[in-house]
Amino acid sequence: MSIFQELTNRDQVFDFLAPVQSPVDVRHGPILYLEDVNVSFDGFKAINNLNLTIDDGELRCIIGPNGAGKTTMMDIITGKTRPDTGSVWFGSRHNLLTMNEPDIASLGIGRKFQKPTVFEALTVFENLELAMAADKRVFPTLTAVMKAEYRDRIDEVLEMIGLKDLRDRLAGILSHGQKQWLEIGMLLMQKPRLLLVDEPVAGMTEQEMERTAELLTSLAGKQSVVVVEHDMGFVRSIARKVTVLHQGSVLAEGTMDQVSNDPEVIKVYLGEEA
Repeated sequence: MSIFQELTNRDQVFDFLAPVQSPVDVRHGPILYLEDVNVSFDGFKAINNLNLTIDDGELRCIIGPNGAGKTTMMDIITGKTRPDTGSVWFGSRHNLLTMNEPDIASLGIGRKFQKPTVFEALTVFENLELAMAADKRVFPTLTAVMKAEYRDRIDEVLEMIGLKDLRDRLAGILSHGQKQWLEIGMLLMQKPRLLLVDEPVAGMTEQEMERTAELLTSLAGKQSVVVVEHDMGFVRSIARKVTVLHQGSVLAEGTMDQVSNDPEVIKVYLGEEA
């Protein structure tokens, strides 16, 4: 039995995968809405009256110094952390605070962590195939003969992430940047409505950073993409709208030029090491 067969036979849904279709309704508002959210850990207020709105198809960059609440914010959105107070809605119908992590993922929220999580003993193609196999509606077909439409979807994603020529290469011997793109591709196999991406260019070469910028900007409009990043040069290269977090709340919001020239942002973030 191959490693791929062994993994798929476990019938396991991995927590970083999102669904093929999302029932989220955005006809009456934004795709993501956080209002007056508060979280404390042992007396430390990690999130302090946080208000954030993400529109459907928007590319948003979130910046802020260490401890600003960026990771906690993503933990709340994905159900990993429950806030003490506040509201978090996905579309106009889904209260994320009443749902667990798998149910939130099933709505169409995919999260990519800073360290890439790929199956290094499998090929690039098999990683994408496994991501599709996590959908129980597709799984029986994949274990028999893969339909042409599924192969076409894999080919489409391979093209998007720039790994078409490496489809048969083991994921373990990819460069760091290529692993990052492959993990994004695994999320894209499930066509998420909202993609949360944590520090995607950490450890990348300049060329890899440029390619990552092209990939993320190409997704805008197809998915809502929220990028948390420390590299200001990279943020400037992709940013449409930037939100600055400080001490668990929004300090400033606007274009990169607007937030870069904000005296409070300069004081608490841009003048400090990330």
